[in-house]
Order: sequence, then structure tokens, then C-alpha cells
Amino acid sequence: MEEKKRLIIIDSNALLHRAFHALPPLTNKKGEATGAVYGFLLILFKAIKDLNADYIVACFDLPQPTFRHEKFEGYKAQRPKTPEGIVSQILITKEVLRSFKIPIFVKEGFEADDLIATIAIKAEKNSEVYILSGDLDNLQLVNEKIKVYTLGKGIKDTVIYDKGRVINRFGVTPEQMIDFKALSGDPADNIPGVPGIGKKTASELIQKFGSVKNIYSEIDQGMANIKPRIKDLLTVHKKIALLSLELVEMKKDVDIEFLLENCEFGKFDLKEVEEKLKTLDFNTLINRLPLLLN
Repeated sequence: MEEKKRLIIIDSNALLHRAFHALPPLTNKKGEATGAVYGFLLILFKAIKDLNADYIVACFDLPQPTFRHEKFEGYKAQRPKTPEGIVSQILITKEVLRSFKIPIFVKEGFEADDLIATIAIKAEKNSEVYILSGDLDNLQLVNEKIKVYTLGKGIKDTVIYDKGRVINRFGVTPEQMIDFKALSGDPADNIPGVPGIGKKTASELIQKFGSVKNIYSEIDQGMANIKPRIKDLLTVHKKIALLSLELVEMKKDVDIEFLLENCEFGKFDLKEVEEKLKTLDFNTLINRLPLLLN
């Protein structure tokens, strides 16, 4: 039986943020901040080696508002402004990725997560998909063919989330992560959730009823066996819960031109990449390049 090819989809902004906060500040001889780029590449190189990647693609957020901001003005409102040190390194990271001939996807009005979801669903027909990320927002996409490769405690500690690992950690299946977050909320993105319902209660409710819509269907029919206090919270905040459900779910049908064969990894010019890494003073990474080609 022919072995499935493997695609890595890089959740670039999330990975850069994680690297930025995990490593001490680093600058090249020109005085440019490069620490986040260095950490980003360390993780990417490890993922390529661990997964024996055949294809790689990178997705980025844009600074402009998305359709979620139109639905909910407070979306991501509490998130601190992106540090200037990261903003400048996003541009450098894109330059490095281009030298590796790794395709970059952005789309106005959508987040990187929506592009990742769209690409993952398209690519799973012909490949195993690994989403390389610095956070766990993509767990809702995990299935038999899609997994999330992310960081553990440190930048060198990596974890692969399959369906079993998601269930073990959160008590719900990957596809139920949308419902779980709609109830418990997500402070990082300012997803409100249902005030007064935490992760433990959210997990118990989803295990019992299967989904947020099932919970409200049972409540509307007067059949829901839920503690009175929790039922009151769900009833009073129904609109917020359903709005949160919309905000959390990733779009899987964004209009982008993705072809797996255009993302084949390894066709880069070694000298071009070496020159790019030299300008960043990443000499240790230059020494690892032959391993990537092999």
C-alpha cells in the first residue's frame, strides 16, 4: 500500500508569537530583531524532520478586521496590540519562507485559521495533514487524517494532537471543541461564552447533550435534565452562546487557489536560502540545511 504524503500547514502568526515569548530577544548585525524568526525556523525544521514532510504551506493573518469583527465588535478587543518586535519579524519570516519556495496564503476578511481549515479539508483527500501551530485553536479540525503539531512546555518540546489526545485533555471530541468553546468562552479571542460556565461544566454538558444546539433544543422542549442554576445561565445567555458558536467555528470554504502539487517542499535554491539566513546571522541553521534536503 502506497504511503500517504504529508503536508505541513504553518499557522504562522501563532507560531511567531509563541517563539517571540519563548526565546530571549535576538538581533542580527544590522540591529534587526530576529529572535521570533529564529524560534519559528527551529520549530519548523524540527517538524520537517519529525514528520518527513513532503509538502509545506504557510498561512498568515492580515491586520485588517475580519467577518468576525462585523458579527461581534468586541472580537479580540481585549488582546494586547501586537508588539512592534513581532510585526517587523512577520515580514522577515515571509522573506525566508519565499526563499524556501513555501507558498504563503493570506485573504482579506478572513483569519489564518480559516485558510488553514480550507486547505486542510482540501488536502486530506490526498495527504496526511499536520497543522504546525503555537496554540490549540485548530483542534476542532482534528480527525483521522488531520492532526495538530504544537509546542509543549518549551520550544523544543512538541506534542501531536490526534483525536484521542483531544478527548483525553478536554473530555470532548475535536468536532465538539466548537461547542465547548461556545459555552466556556475563549479569553484570548474575547469569545464571551456563557458567563458562569467554566471548562469543566462545559465539557460535562457537551458530553451529555452532544452539542450546544442539542442543549437548547432540550431546554426549549422542557426536557433538559440540567441543574437549575446552569439552566438559568444557559437560558439568559442563549444569544451570546449562539453568537460564540459562530465566532469559534472556522470557515472551511474560503475562496483560495490551493493545489497540493504547488506546495512540494525541497525545490529551493540552497545558495539563495543560505544567503538569506546569513543576513540574519543564523549560521547554526545554515548547517542544518542539508538535513532538510535529505
